[in-house]
Amino acid sequence: MNISAVLLAGGESRRMGQDKATLVFRGKPLWEIQLDLLRKLRPTEIFLSARSDPVWRPGDVHFVPDHRPSRGPLSGLAATLSRIGTDHLLALAIDMPLMKEDFLRSLCHAIKPSCGVMPMIGERAEPLAAIYPKGIDSDAIAALSGCDFSLQSLAKRLIVAGKLRFVRVSKNEETCFRNFNRLGDFM
Repeated sequence: MNISAVLLAGGESRRMGQDKATLVFRGKPLWEIQLDLLRKLRPTEIFLSARSDPVWRPGDVHFVPDHRPSRGPLSGLAATLSRIGTDHLLALAIDMPLMKEDFLRSLCHAIKPSCGVMPMIGERAEPLAAIYPKGIDSDAIAALSGCDFSLQSLAKRLIVAGKLRFVRVSKNEETCFRNFNRLGDFM
């Protein structure tokens, strides 16, 4: 597929109390689970967005530091969008190890020129497993200069501007979006 991909791993893991990326789930660290998933989609390039370059980053994955000061996933998204060599960027959070290849592939097939796709569960957008068009890097940077760093807010503005469209998530697919934020989530 002619898309780029980014693994968003820059969170502070306050609720977890330690770096989520290295926690093991089903015998593998989260970073490895998510990068294996992204590689199955065969993106043109893969980026890793984080506050600092982790020692576990494979050599074929390009490191992108979050824009400073870090404002959560918006910082990583903004920094990565300005570096991609394709027309779309698939963003995936480190803490969604139940995400499925088939679902991400369906998102890839739903993109249109200059328009990305944002999964929706009920009335809530799911911006941490979405595809963004290249041209929104200025929108993301503008959001960083304001006081609302929510990807939910950015998604709403991009929908109104015709740069994103929502894709409904079926009941069966909702578990793909489960975030692992506490050690108990790994049980």
